[in-house]
Amino acid sequence: MKKTILLLFLIGCVTIGRATSILIPMDDKQSNHLKAYGVAYWVLKQDVSMWWLLNYKGGSFLIPYAQSIEAECRIRNVSYDLIADVQSTAILAEIAVPETNMDAVKLDKAPEMAVYSPKNKLPWDDAVTMVLTYAEIPYDLIYDEDVIKGMLPKYDWLHLHHEDFTGQYGRFFAAYRNAAWYQNDVQQNEQTAAKLGFKKVSELKLAVATTIKNFTMGGGFLFAMCSGTDSYDIALAAAGIDICESMFDGDKADPNAQAKLNFQQTFAFKNFKLDNNPYNYEFSDIDNTNTRTLTEQNDYFSLFDFSAKWDPVPSMLTQNHEKVIKGFMGQTTAFKKNLVKPDVLVLGETSLAGEVRYIHGEIGKGTWTFYGGHDPEDYQHLVSDPPTDLSLHPNSPGYRLILNNVLFPAAKKKKQKT
Repeated sequence: MKKTILLLFLIGCVTIGRATSILIPMDDKQSNHLKAYGVAYWVLKQDVSMWWLLNYKGGSFLIPYAQSIEAECRIRNVSYDLIADVQSTAILAEIAVPETNMDAVKLDKAPEMAVYSPKNKLPWDDAVTMVLTYAEIPYDLIYDEDVIKGMLPKYDWLHLHHEDFTGQYGRFFAAYRNAAWYQNDVQQNEQTAAKLGFKKVSELKLAVATTIKNFTMGGGFLFAMCSGTDSYDIALAAAGIDICESMFDGDKADPNAQAKLNFQQTFAFKNFKLDNNPYNYEFSDIDNTNTRTLTEQNDYFSLFDFSAKWDPVPSMLTQNHEKVIKGFMGQTTAFKKNLVKPDVLVLGETSLAGEVRYIHGEIGKGTWTFYGGHDPEDYQHLVSDPPTDLSLHPNSPGYRLILNNVLFPAAKKKKQKT
């Protein structure tokens, strides 16, 4: 017995002394899941390739050992293990067994990140910019003028959040038309549209949406949350149709707009009906906010299980230490399942409510992901609410889904089989 203990101790000493890899576990043993993604991104920025171990300890990262990488883990309070070559080989062999629902995906290059967000300050926060900042993942802010002037090809990954691509200023007119921030937002949008040669803000926003579509079709990665999802598809379907009432663009909407919608132009949604009341805080019936019966106490959505070896793309996007995720609201909370196109891949849903929360698809050479809700750690984030302090939520399962999308473009994709 004593010899066995001594042998194990010696093996442990050899392992520490000859560590060849750093294993960052992403299960319940991880002290800071969100910053772990930041470490992974930082590693890729150093031109170091690494493995994303799908379904192994919550979607762990296996990284070649370097003192600088170990130091980053310590500085960012990210849990890690030092392992020898024999151990990393054994892990990869275990993952490679055909019967296991695991896979090792090589990550090679950090994507260049852009967030589509107005330069003027609005009284709400963006979950993606907050989590990117907390995880220490660098990104550029771009907006309408940058998009129209052709800056998108500089980037691999683009995020859209609480945005309105229809030109109706977020449908905030009824509640906030006298607020200084709203009036300033209208003024700035109108000035930008005029500067770029557009008669209406809705025409500018359509041009932006179309440019983003071309970016995605050309091989870009698009990620959108909250109203950046449905308002985007609505704008594409309504191309060339006036769906804005006079308080938004100075003239009446086309009374036959609904019949003219072209659903072939959209990414995710079909057969939706426009909300023609400009005083409603809603664009269409895609969003399930006003018809769902869930409360904060029973609002959850479930992630689907995918075959890691055959379906690595959805597997990457659903890596988590939890499979049932706490729900959260937004202007667009979740999507009615019957209005989602049949070729769209559902990643997470609340089946009892007939809604899907997290969806993914391909268009052209690129991919897109839509995620309903505003802030995964603030159930009902209201206008002018303070930003969420993510240091209080370092293990947030809801925020992990955002960061899965950040690393996803770094992987070499395999064709989905199931």
